[in-house]
Amino acid sequence: MHKRPTEAHIDLRALEHNYLELRGVAPETALMAVVKANAYGHGAVEVAKRLEALGCPFFGVAIPEEGAELRGAGITGPIAVLGGIFADQAPDIVELGLTPVVFDMTAAKALDRAAKGRGMTLNIHVKVDTGMGRLGIQPADATLFFNELKGLGNLRVESLITHFAESESADKKFSREQLSAFHRTAEAIKNAGADPGSLETANSAALVDFAPSRLDMARPGIMLYGSYPDARLRAKVLLKPVMTLKTRILHLKEVPAGFTVSYSRRFTAKKPSVIATLPIGYADGVPRSLGNTGEALVGGMRAPYAGTVCMDLLMLDVTGIPGVRQGDEAVLIGTQGNETITAEEIAEKAGTISYEIFCRISGRVPRIYTRC
Repeated sequence: MHKRPTEAHIDLRALEHNYLELRGVAPETALMAVVKANAYGHGAVEVAKRLEALGCPFFGVAIPEEGAELRGAGITGPIAVLGGIFADQAPDIVELGLTPVVFDMTAAKALDRAAKGRGMTLNIHVKVDTGMGRLGIQPADATLFFNELKGLGNLRVESLITHFAESESADKKFSREQLSAFHRTAEAIKNAGADPGSLETANSAALVDFAPSRLDMARPGIMLYGSYPDARLRAKVLLKPVMTLKTRILHLKEVPAGFTVSYSRRFTAKKPSVIATLPIGYADGVPRSLGNTGEALVGGMRAPYAGTVCMDLLMLDVTGIPGVRQGDEAVLIGTQGNETITAEEIAEKAGTISYEIFCRISGRVPRIYTRC
């Protein structure tokens, strides 16, 4: 079957460039490549395979199912389950050899039982909440937690971790407070006679912009994929966009002035116009909120969205673009000629962040990989 031409092109050469750039920021700090949410929409298996070939020592996922997918694809290196686990998932964690992030004793005991049943010791990471307010034990409870862990003989604490709430901000006051709380917690654990393992705090922005947080390991995510958590970080490290989202014009029509387009008739042609229909819509990940505000590239020029984005289709006003034909390429994220539309630009118009723009690109959009 010939498929529609709506595709996300993933440049693994750009991914490799970004990984090496980030590794060069702090060569003494190991990198855990975060490939959760299907590698932020880029394809976790292909991304992890490329990075493993480069020597990436660790991968991070959000849920056990994502770790299982990587194991099934032949990824053999350590994989941390960053989002925590439920106790009944412990046997699968142990069987797959995943590294769970732990922050409650119920899950820890379940992991210990499962590891004991297989006659093995399981590495775990312990998360402390220094201000994110999401997951992790409170600093005041850390020594008690580690004392209880001592009684679980089939678990080994490999790392103590935390997560910054606003490391992309130029104002590092709160990040400094979080880092101080983290170091105090690690010291208290040591003073209580326990080993917190290696220390790990930095995400993408902190790795690049907050040098004190570059401890034993960092967890870059969005910047691996060529997107910046804040525009000012462009001056810190040179990244290459990894994804191009493109399709082709399905239909063209000439319409008179006063003609209306799409649901709720939110677009009205002010003059005789040419409307192009693309076979892509919000079911593919294009934000519906971009109606009449988004743009795509056609013939190396920007063409505005015309009217409401539909589930499977969206319309462009290509009136000012000469020589447009059915089947011409339309780029929604990426470069065509001298023009570029970035995920950050789209996110700003949609009132969100580039992470969401990538992650919402659905599974019915095939990923096409450039490897050489």
